[in-house]
Amino acid sequence: MGVPLKNLERVGGIPLVSRAVSALVRAESVDTVVVSTDHAGIAAAAEAAGARVVDRPADIAGSTASSESAVLHALASLGETPEVVLLVQCTSAFIDPADVDAAVAKVLSGEADVVFSGLETYEFIWTEAGEGVNHDPATRPRRQDREPHFRETGAFYAMRAQGFLEAGHRFFGTVAVQPVRGVTAHEIDSPEDLEIVRALAHVVDAPQPIDVDAVVTDFDGVHTDDRAFVDSEGREMVAVSRADGMGVSLLLRAGVKVLVLSTEQNPVVAARARKLGVPVLQGLSAKQNALADWLAIEGLDPERVAYVGNDVNDLGCMALVGWPVTVPEAHAEVRKAARVVLTHGGGAGAVRELADRVLAARPPAPAPAPAPAPASRFRTVTVEPKAVAIGEKLLGAGHPVYVIGEIGINHNGDVEIAKKLIDVAVEAGCDAVKFQKRTPEICVPMEQRSQIRQTPWGEMTYMEYKIRTEFGKDEYQQIALYCAERGIDWFASPWDVPSVEFLENMNVLTHKVASASITDHELLRALAETRKPILLSTGMSTLEEIDAAVDILGTQNLVMMHATSTYPLPPEEANLRTIQTLRERYGVPVGYSGHERGLQISLAAVTLGAVTVERHITLDRTMWGSDHAASLEPSGLEHLVRDIRIIEKALGDGVKRVFPGEEAPRARLRRVTV
Repeated sequence: MGVPLKNLERVGGIPLVSRAVSALVRAESVDTVVVSTDHAGIAAAAEAAGARVVDRPADIAGSTASSESAVLHALASLGETPEVVLLVQCTSAFIDPADVDAAVAKVLSGEADVVFSGLETYEFIWTEAGEGVNHDPATRPRRQDREPHFRETGAFYAMRAQGFLEAGHRFFGTVAVQPVRGVTAHEIDSPEDLEIVRALAHVVDAPQPIDVDAVVTDFDGVHTDDRAFVDSEGREMVAVSRADGMGVSLLLRAGVKVLVLSTEQNPVVAARARKLGVPVLQGLSAKQNALADWLAIEGLDPERVAYVGNDVNDLGCMALVGWPVTVPEAHAEVRKAARVVLTHGGGAGAVRELADRVLAARPPAPAPAPAPAPASRFRTVTVEPKAVAIGEKLLGAGHPVYVIGEIGINHNGDVEIAKKLIDVAVEAGCDAVKFQKRTPEICVPMEQRSQIRQTPWGEMTYMEYKIRTEFGKDEYQQIALYCAERGIDWFASPWDVPSVEFLENMNVLTHKVASASITDHELLRALAETRKPILLSTGMSTLEEIDAAVDILGTQNLVMMHATSTYPLPPEEANLRTIQTLRERYGVPVGYSGHERGLQISLAAVTLGAVTVERHITLDRTMWGSDHAASLEPSGLEHLVRDIRIIEKALGDGVKRVFPGEEAPRARLRRVTV
């Protein structure tokens, strides 16, 4: 049984006719590739791959017509006779351009008039009647004692064109063989043959760069190994690859859009997508419909999109895009539909492998800018500061603003309130939450320790109050676990050296220097020794005080935070242009730590280049505590993050161009006067 329209069957995600044309286009000896067909679909695929199409007449298009008749008609259509003509059959999926070039060279050199692709074989051939075809059954010589035979693979025939025209068939004059490798010698005559070559495609095909504008991924089985760990309370955890996180970050930096699609509605998926800084669509009954809508909204050509899936519910999405991709352990039907099968498994670097191949197809990045002058001798720096990595996020120009929900001491000493505030930050789309860590015996001045305070827990001394609201190891372990479950970074501002050691033992990603601590050089030296990224708030500080702090901390892993330590902050004291002053003076990325009411000042900071924005958050501004009144409530935080993301898109890249939405009014309204 044959395979109907087999030239359009996909092997490695590419139609067989396209594979044959592409191989010939890559052959150095081939000047023109011509495809003879009477089928519109085959013609379209051939043209897209780089071939010239000749419409085959009906009298030579039937199943009884010979291949020679198609070649004779194609030669007549060309109007000129080449020196060598190649007859290539698309039923061979793995044509090596080097073999084609070698066969053509034999004809051009006069070594042969015809050269065909053949596979060396020492097989014993028999008739059905039990008679030996290429051997005497009474004699069984060893392999090394026999002359090899060559099985015609049917892939290609290189012929002297004039001799072919005279003979009218493919074998004439001196005939020679071009040996080919066994792995390339498979010819497709039956559905079983097609299944074999599909299974081999991802082994035989050399990895090629993947030139796309967007990467869309399934989650389970792609970002994970398709397993989930469930605790006694039914909470799920999965294992992911940090290499995948960096791969996604590199894609975003290169301007490649990334989307995660998932059939399930799972907070783990949302948390990971938030960590990666990419959009996610969950709870989808028909993922292909959501993908089609997203492609239309983003204005993307589906042929320039890669989709990575691993199970049968991904087949619809894979059929929509030009680059269907899967992982090695995927379902058999998915591997069959894939154009690329990655070598790394789900959760083990598959996304990073795909990212590397996508990036390989893009223009090389410009050379890095010269390093800024040493921080100890400050001068204006005009180059763009180098981005600083915090976990899997990059803080710098061209990267999404890193939004920090400052919980600080607004938890009032209650872990459950802290968890609710973490939830608020996660649901708003923040990248991190920040706390404050103190050793009260060090940080509380002697003259304040015995002062009486009225608190929700009754009357107590200020020292008792500070101890009562300070979190210790048990509370921060709960916070670390909860943040990991919700997929959000966390860290704290240490106010003394023992607190630095405490936070280091908690393995925080970064440290924040509060404005009040910028002159505590002992604390700064302890922080510098951690060699971790440092966020340095500059409120209530002079440039000379900041200079001294930067001399200790260095600029290699430093992000400054412009701040004015007035609570709440009046607009006239915001002084946002200091963001540019700090960036130029120290050559580091600069963010904004705000204490104002409302959102306008924080949003203005983003337009001035703030790479991170930190705002205090609270469940209710009327709660008891010193920082609640100048904090954002949940709805305000949600609006802040939403508007920051809108501003990021609106800022663009600064390149003046005519956008698609302008084309219609341009054509309708524009007058040109000469």
